[in-house]
Amino acid sequence: MLRSVSFIGLAAFGALALNAAPAAAQVQPGSQEVHAYGGELFGDDLTDTKVSGRTPKLDDDVTYGIRYGYNFTNAWGVELSLGQSATSVKQLVSGNLDLDLTTVDVDAVWHFDTGSRWVPYVVAGIGYAAADLDDPIRGTVNGRAVSIDDDKGFTLNAGVGAKYFATDRFLVRLEARYRYLDGVVDNFEDSLNTFETTLGVGWKF
Repeated sequence: MLRSVSFIGLAAFGALALNAAPAAAQVQPGSQEVHAYGGELFGDDLTDTKVSGRTPKLDDDVTYGIRYGYNFTNAWGVELSLGQSATSVKQLVSGNLDLDLTTVDVDAVWHFDTGSRWVPYVVAGIGYAAADLDDPIRGTVNGRAVSIDDDKGFTLNAGVGAKYFATDRFLVRLEARYRYLDGVVDNFEDSLNTFETTLGVGWKF
């Protein structure tokens, strides 16, 4: 009899634990998250006019970074991101020029509670972007010699993604994000419409 009671108690405890596992492995109020990610940045034109007959373009290249998030509720959170793209400027007569692009963002995140380990979300925010060119872009515009250097400015972003909580602490994150850059060069600048696709891992605590 005692063995039967013990077995029933253990079975009930196990069932409760299984039911609780998905809830624990989700976004929770007051929880914090740290993420590392990597992916692809898809570029756009850098200038609003041609330089020596060609329009300089931010190349498609690798992007990576870290993020910190704080969840006020199981739906609403805020996130700070630091990103880096070691890319280049192409479409130049003299060949490609290395360009490092650094972004810092503050974003609002809205999570959708699915009752499972998959948590879709949307994200949007504002930030700061700074470019670092190895050398100025040199050429001619309307027959006049020009030298175009790097610059900094604001950035806006919005995206969609999903978090998969493999455990109540460890998660994998997939995301696609649109990014608007006010401009990354100091002359003949053009706003950029870029896209980022990333895969990351994170820890909740």
